[in-house]
Amino acid sequence: MMEQEKMLNGEWYLPSDELLSRQRNKCRQQCMKYNHLTTNNTHEHEKIIYEILNAGENINIEPYFWCDYGYNITVGDNFYSNHNLVILDAAKVNIGNDVFIGPNVGIYTSIHPLDYHERNKGIEKAEGITIGNNVWIGGGCQIMPGVHIGSNVVIGGGSVVTKDIEDNSVAYGNPCKVQRKLEE
Repeated sequence: MMEQEKMLNGEWYLPSDELLSRQRNKCRQQCMKYNHLTTNNTHEHEKIIYEILNAGENINIEPYFWCDYGYNITVGDNFYSNHNLVILDAAKVNIGNDVFIGPNVGIYTSIHPLDYHERNKGIEKAEGITIGNNVWIGGGCQIMPGVHIGSNVVIGGGSVVTKDIEDNSVAYGNPCKVQRKLEE
């Protein structure tokens, strides 16, 4: 089985594989091009962001934006991210409609072995992340592998999301926990 297939199946794989390295380098170049366009060139921004990821309409991502592959990211309509969004997308990252993300947010699918012998081999695996509709993620949040954030959720700034967050919630903290429910 190829390393890319292992990666996409959530198995341990070698990210140093030649194909995966080429894919990451291509994505890095696209992100760099996107990040260095002038703000007056909205058409060119849109063109490049649609080359990088699968996106709906009305997408606005402030520079700097970085991701590993791009093809594992799906973003719905009416998406806004403030500066310095990082998405490590070795697994699927599905983001719904009407999602707003504050500055300096990280969305991480990659997992490394706890055993240093295994970790030193350079292997990793990844678990997908889902973010529902009508979600606001505050600045400085970190979203960890395998997390599902429901719809109509507010994640407070600086939170580290390590577990699923249910629909219609306000959640914050480290680790992030539901603090109260919102009315639908």
